[in-house]
Amino acid sequence: MEEIGIRELKMHASEIMRKVREEGARYTVTYHGKPVGRLIPVDEEGAAGDERHDPWEEMKRLSKQIEDGWQSEKSGLEILSEMRR
Repeated sequence: MEEIGIRELKMHASEIMRKVREEGARYTVTYHGKPVGRLIPVDEEGAAGDERHDPWEEMKRLSKQIEDGWQSEKSGLEILSEMRR
């Protein structure tokens, strides 16, 4: 996957997106040399081409995992509220 800096992406956005759309090009977007995101083609179903799972299903799975292991009598919201005081 080719790396592209934020500045270059900004200057050549139309050309880069055309390559993604028409040629299936993939880019890792960098900021000060560090990866911050990816530009990848979207497949016919509308999901990202290298997406391996449904993010909402992953959230539900993690929620259930946290719920199953929760040991406090207080809710997470109550604990966060107390921490903010």
